[in-house]
Amino acid sequence: MKSFDIFDRYLGRSLGTLICYENTGTYIVELMNDLDEWTAPLLFAGFVSRGVFTIPRDIALAWVRERLIPPERQNISAILANHHLKEYDEIRLLEISHGECAQDDLVLKKCASLPDYVRERMGRNLTEFVVCDDHVLTIFADDMIRNIDRDTVARLAGYEKLWSKSELLESARIGAGGYFVTFNDSMDITATSLYSSGVSVPLKPSDLACLVRKSIVDTTEVCDLLGCSRQNISYLVKKELLTPLRSDVKGSLYLKGEVQKCTW
Repeated sequence: MKSFDIFDRYLGRSLGTLICYENTGTYIVELMNDLDEWTAPLLFAGFVSRGVFTIPRDIALAWVRERLIPPERQNISAILANHHLKEYDEIRLLEISHGECAQDDLVLKKCASLPDYVRERMGRNLTEFVVCDDHVLTIFADDMIRNIDRDTVARLAGYEKLWSKSELLESARIGAGGYFVTFNDSMDITATSLYSSGVSVPLKPSDLACLVRKSIVDTTEVCDLLGCSRQNISYLVKKELLTPLRSDVKGSLYLKGEVQKCTW
């Protein structure tokens, strides 16, 4: 990860921070809280007017590419060679050019560390996003856990049929920095909107980790608890007296409480 201070030479002040995640080519812009639509960069003015200061990745990407020599430029090979670049590298070109653009007075200055306001906001970024039958469980960097119903998730995604598309739901993954969750890398929900949605769950991530550690047992442990063989466990599963949480060729995982019921 690299970060740049967005400095306005006309105003003589910083406007925010550009965060670059090199492995995924993801950009996020964190604007300072005291900006308004007149002091914010033009592309971000609409967000600021709505009180949104963390700019989503697609808009941040568009802003970055406005400030770069396009890869299809006729003499791009000569430009890259002049800067000792073997291939087109957006972030390296940002560093070389300082993100200067003829359309404004902004310049990018590389940061040694993230400013405090960015670190504080990152506490509300995602660390886990779990899709359940009719809701999702979200865990954030500040240990907040929220339960969000499926209608709210579908609304935030802008796709009301989301829950009827199992493949799309299963594709959910947390994006760079925990700033968003994406479905099929094409439909994003920002961490900010998730953080303010749903119902807070009075648990900590350490509680969930403890539950997983102490309540989930594998096939070998089930054999020990029941004093039986793997063949007996297969019989219990076929009779629906025991339901594996997850199975593969190496074995299965079960809830310890359900296993103990078989001894009653």
